[in-house]
Amino acid sequence: MKALIIGAGGFVGRYLINELSAERGWTVCATKLPCEKLQADTDFISADLDILDEAAVTALLEDFKPDYIFHLAAQSSVALSWKKPALTVDINIKGSINLLEAVRKNGLKARIIMIGSGEEYGHAANKDTAVDESTAPDPGNIYAVTKYAQNMISGLYCKAYEMDIISVRAFNHIGPGQLPQFVVADFCKQAVEIEQGKKEPVIKVGNLAAKRDFTDVRDIVRAYGEIALKGRTGETYNVGSGRAVPIQSILNKICQLSTADIRIETDPERFRPADVPKIEADITKLNRDTGWTPVIETEKSLLDIMDYWRNSDT
Repeated sequence: MKALIIGAGGFVGRYLINELSAERGWTVCATKLPCEKLQADTDFISADLDILDEAAVTALLEDFKPDYIFHLAAQSSVALSWKKPALTVDINIKGSINLLEAVRKNGLKARIIMIGSGEEYGHAANKDTAVDESTAPDPGNIYAVTKYAQNMISGLYCKAYEMDIISVRAFNHIGPGQLPQFVVADFCKQAVEIEQGKKEPVIKVGNLAAKRDFTDVRDIVRAYGEIALKGRTGETYNVGSGRAVPIQSILNKICQLSTADIRIETDPERFRPADVPKIEADITKLNRDTGWTPVIETEKSLLDIMDYWRNSDT
């Protein structure tokens, strides 16, 4: 099997390369921006690609001829989407259309896995029960709007052109190597800097009451592989742990795992213009169709993230 990973220069990319190449034995071509470096613990083909350059996307598809395409390329930070909405729209919507058009025009019979977000559900997810794929999305931020647009466009291409497309709504994923612009990586990095005497013993926080569904990235990419093999064309699948926890509880666990005595202070700059109180995935459909369930405990993820920062040069 040949798999093309679009946008492998981000956090998830190297984990998906390892999953598909090392664990499944597929031939993997992974794309990145020229300014990025790809790291993986296995063999793979690396290619520079700007998703906004449709001609370049077309040329790569013609050359590699993948059986599966995993579309990871995105501006994935909710906070940054408020600051740079036009960039978020360009990458997340225009970039996705460029990929779909290139596949369509080439007549390529690849299965495409379009990676979206649990953020698409937005305010619709704020209920006592977990949100399933039949729930109508109600995006609460600009990033979520672009990902919902990607989902709808993918559905149209699937129906209109009989393309083999599956959409994913991935909920919050965490793990070693994630940038500190994301909340769990940020807290772990601050805790380690305090341990190492690099900063005062205070972690600055925003909204700790929000509840989110956190899953280890290594479980997430395993789900992507199972969806590629066993998912149904035209369907959308939630990928998450199936359990929302308050961000406060994650921070409490990080403080317990740290060797330092840490104080918590609220920072108004870390609050978003709008925030959905609770987002929790119902993963019944994914489990039924593929048999996938998460296996890595949150504490294991947090320990690995903290060890990553303890061993980091940054």
